[in-house]
Amino acid sequence: MSLSNLRVNITEGMNLNLIKTDKLKSNLISFYIIMPLNRKDATKNALIPLVLKRGTKNHNTNLELERKLEEMYGSSMSININKKGERHVLRFTIESPKGIYVNDEEYFIDAIKLLREIVYEPYLKNNFFSHKYVEQEKENLKRIIEGKINNKRDYAINRCIEEMCRNEKYSVYEYGYTEDLDEINEENLYEHYRYILENFPIEIFYVGEFDEKLIDNIVNVFRINRRNVVEVPREKIASVIQTKNMVYEDMDVNQGKLVIGYRTSLTYEEQLYSSAILANYIFGGGPNSKLFRTVREKESLAYYIGSSMYKYKSLILIDAGIDVDNLEKTIEIIREQLDEMRNGIFTEEEIKIAKKSISSQMKSIVDSNYLISEYFLSRVISNDNRTIDEIVEDIYKTKKKDITKASNTFYLDTIYFLGKKNY
Repeated sequence: MSLSNLRVNITEGMNLNLIKTDKLKSNLISFYIIMPLNRKDATKNALIPLVLKRGTKNHNTNLELERKLEEMYGSSMSININKKGERHVLRFTIESPKGIYVNDEEYFIDAIKLLREIVYEPYLKNNFFSHKYVEQEKENLKRIIEGKINNKRDYAINRCIEEMCRNEKYSVYEYGYTEDLDEINEENLYEHYRYILENFPIEIFYVGEFDEKLIDNIVNVFRINRRNVVEVPREKIASVIQTKNMVYEDMDVNQGKLVIGYRTSLTYEEQLYSSAILANYIFGGGPNSKLFRTVREKESLAYYIGSSMYKYKSLILIDAGIDVDNLEKTIEIIREQLDEMRNGIFTEEEIKIAKKSISSQMKSIVDSNYLISEYFLSRVISNDNRTIDEIVEDIYKTKKKDITKASNTFYLDTIYFLGKKNY
């Protein structure tokens, strides 16, 4: 049976989403604040989870928090920030063993209360965040931002997105910018946190088994007074590409990083979007894809190659590790393979493999409370009420002509290459 979402409004702009499952041995509760992604606030937003991890009103240090979690039968906590399209999403999560496995059916109430304390009652000094904690976490965030260069593959992908979406909010780096850190202090960071807590949409997800008592508990624990909640707008999708970019970044690396960005005018609301997912998979989404078989296996031009879809912005990014001498030939073959997709030069067997793989990926969501929570958040954000089974059914109903049609909406925007400058 497909998972379903029982949705309960708690207060203005705050909803509880209950997903019942008895398959897993733990329960999970996640608290998401959905903010607009923008350059001005990105660094503050990214700093907040680092500071909140440090302590609460009743557990003043991270060590005390960890001890409390350990007392709760080894519960785990995570707080992070990421971007989903042009939304900046702050997530707080606690996952705990089900009561039946620890002979304590009521203890998850403590997990709910602890999550509330982390979100609503952080450790304060003189009515603001701790100066010591903020300064220490500014240094940690600085290291995170500066350290993005260490993973060359991720760095190249982020740089391609920056160039591709230069005048769009999506270009903003989710962890912010080092040059913004100096102006942040314990006072303005706390004021910013209070603002987002009171003014942006909040979605709470509970995954596990529940009854009316648990529902009432969550509702009462998290209800606060909120007014004038700001609606976070949907991303803007570029339907026309004004100019194509070719960006070379000189860096002494052992392996060049090629990232090619395409846009599609198809949005996730459109019926043809399922066809675009299949088109991407056949093109470069797996070990049986056209790009993997030609660029890597047949021509031996790449150490790795694959393509990914960015749902909320309707982007397709190909990334490959190559030697600089193979740059032009690799780009040429990628173009040829996309032309084949546009002309319907792919087999029913390739379609079958793609459908089976995507179906397996979707069905595996139910094996993780965290993935279930993220999946239902995606449904809320995209206003898509289809179940996993219905999404899989849409994938299997897709015809070759639909995949060809979707492929013809993929248009080149940016070619980015990171490597030694001997070209």
